[in-house]
Amino acid sequence: MKHRYSMVIRWSDQDNLYLVQLPDFPGQKFLTDGETYEEAARHGQEILESLIQWYEEDGKPLPEPSMVNLDTELDEAIALQKQQSSQVA
Repeated sequence: MKHRYSMVIRWSDQDNLYLVQLPDFPGQKFLTDGETYEEAARHGQEILESLIQWYEEDGKPLPEPSMVNLDTELDEAIALQKQQSSQVA
């Protein structure tokens, strides 16, 4: 079964690393990191695979993957940008 979980990768000036978050798994914030984006993504994938294995071994139900509707988010971002532009003008 292919799992479709989100992975958030953010640059941290404080840590001088890319930090990886798996928002669908409760109780954690940043799980791993990497010096490059690619390294962070690889580490994030490894952690995700481990989390899924641990959940299954413990008999815990896996969290539902969050679904992102990019069309809706893009529409909202465009509307916000237009609103902000009209307030400046």
